[in-house]
Amino acid sequence: MSKKAEKKEASKKVEEPKKEVKKTEATPAEAPKEEAKPAKAEKAPKPEKKKREEKGVHTLYKVDNEKVVRLRPICERCGPGYFMADHGNRYTCGHCGFTKYKPAKE
Repeated sequence: MSKKAEKKEASKKVEEPKKEVKKTEATPAEAPKEEAKPAKAEKAPKPEKKKREEKGVHTLYKVDNEKVVRLRPICERCGPGYFMADHGNRYTCGHCGFTKYKPAKE
């Protein structure tokens, strides 16, 4: 047997049985007093969740008159195949980090 196994067996033999603690009966004078809990306020119903935009390749293209049209611009640094993400006032490439700002509306 290995030394670790011998130590485990020795520690098992040395363990003492647990002592039982006698429970004392609580007298009515010693019983904890129950405090009156305030009534819970009713929660307002949760608002409905917004539907997220569908993800996938079909959201990046549109078919018009048997021609495929790209809906988002292509990254100028990375080239074809890398679409830029639409962030409200700018387009950003997730691959290289290139940012192109949209023209300001007046």
